[in-house]
Amino acid sequence: MSTLTPFHVAVPVYDLEEARKFYREVLGCSEGRSSDIWTDFNLFGHQFVIHLKPKPADGNLLHFNPVDGHDVPVPHYGVVLEWNDWHDLEAKLKGKDIKFIIEPGIRFAGKTGEQATMFFLDPSGNALEFKAFKDMGQLFAV
Repeated sequence: MSTLTPFHVAVPVYDLEEARKFYREVLGCSEGRSSDIWTDFNLFGHQFVIHLKPKPADGNLLHFNPVDGHDVPVPHYGVVLEWNDWHDLEAKLKGKDIKFIIEPGIRFAGKTGEQATMFFLDPSGNALEFKAFKDMGQLFAV
């Protein structure tokens, strides 16, 4: 495997200032460049950008697929963290009274790909998943 480089992802938000506050204060991301319609963040070493976008008229924000007994929101994004960092983030989010779509827990327990995972929404309804593997070699295991 080659050296892992940072990803870049951009997501829509309905209120730029509300989203900036969430990513800064809840997730602890530092801000980079910005304009009146977008802001760059450092999301655990990755380039994450929020872009202002009008809310859909039909209000339909998420779709769900069943995975290991849970309804997983699609689309979603996040970061695979080191095991201890995941638990630190879990405690931080619980301390900020984040409402979880899928509570922090272990998925695929005792099976290939066992992982800690949690899902929650940003203020614009974007679904975030943060996960961790005790054995990072399980990341792409089949």
